Amino acid sequence: MTEAATLSASELPAPEWNPLPPRARSLFVLADASVLGVGLAFAFGMAAEARDVVSPLLAAAIGLTVGIMVGSWSGTRRHRRTFWLLDADGFALLRGNLWRRETRVPASRVQHLDLKHGPLERRWHLATLVIHTAGSRMSAVSVSGLDEGDAERLRDRLARQLDHDDDAL
Repeated sequence: MTEAATLSASELPAPEWNPLPPRARSLFVLADASVLGVGLAFAFGMAAEARDVVSPLLAAAIGLTVGIMVGSWSGTRRHRRTFWLLDADGFALLRGNLWRRETRVPASRVQHLDLKHGPLERRWHLATLVIHTAGSRMSAVSVSGLDEGDAERLRDRLARQLDHDDDAL
């Protein structure tokens, strides 16, 4: 069963939206768990030092554990709630559940495209597609956790749409 299949019918976007590959979940979980784990370990340790209630090391260990658990949950939910779409008009990215955010990039606004492959992304055959757009506000849209092949196809197809739009001028 896919990640998208576990969502209820009301939570699923339209059928043409594509979910991120299941292996990208590890990347999301690792990122959220490490940031929250370190942040809460530091905060709990400092609070214990200031209050002198419990050992700062014990408090930091508790903060690290809580941060890893909450980060794992958060990363899993963030992965399950991220979808992308490429159509004749351009690229769209849908994120979130409670505060759902849809970002639309018309093909005519695309300036150039980058693919990034960090060490963990290379290990899991994933990539980050960065779409640089015209304008000053949100001049780039970054989509991490894409399948390597999908990211390359998206880049090539958006570049072709951009070339066809330039030819029409």
